Amino acid sequence: MGVPDAPGRGPVRLAVLDDHEVLLDSLTSWIGANAPDFNLVLCASTWPELVHSAHFPTDIVFLDFQLKEPVSIEARVRTCRAAGAKVVVLSAHDSDEIRDRALAAGAEAFVSKVLPLGEVMNVARGVLGMARSEGGAPSWRPLPAGAEEAVKPKLSTGEAQALSLYASGLSAVEVADRMDVQYETVKTFLRRVREKYARVGRPASRKAELIRRAAEDGYLI
Repeated sequence: MGVPDAPGRGPVRLAVLDDHEVLLDSLTSWIGANAPDFNLVLCASTWPELVHSAHFPTDIVFLDFQLKEPVSIEARVRTCRAAGAKVVVLSAHDSDEIRDRALAAGAEAFVSKVLPLGEVMNVARGVLGMARSEGGAPSWRPLPAGAEEAVKPKLSTGEAQALSLYASGLSAVEVADRMDVQYETVKTFLRRVREKYARVGRPASRKAELIRRAAEDGYLI
């Protein structure tokens, strides 16, 4: 399938495969509000759901590296490529090994989920030969109608990375391993994140609340 690069052909058809429901929900809302050059036609939480959809193949597919299914990233990338879709692999973990695996299988790009979604979309635009967007759109979903503007607490680099990894589904022990720090350090990072959100009136004492804050403020991808 060709990429819609000619004038008047409409937005790029995008599919996303990720088993994180909060991320899928937030991604759908964000793209609809801030990326009119993309049309998110397919959100799938399992590999069969993606490939069996009537919307597949799309022009481009975002694939989560860490699925809980026994289908390798190599098989997923090659299937999408064979069907005519370009592939961007997203991952909460960034190492030379998994990056090399994704790119060797044929993915056009490998992107850390730590990046704001606006930058992820610009990577996709680069893959498709489109112009970058330099707009200052919010990182995630808009606030509900009538809601006051949310205050985004300022997180340190360590706090932001710990939040992103933890909200992606990793345990605190796994976050410590990925960050190469002590488990107690991760606990301290997450405690400080919760405290900072509480101070701006956006409580995040429970994990589900913390995931939602990460989604709202652009840390969850």
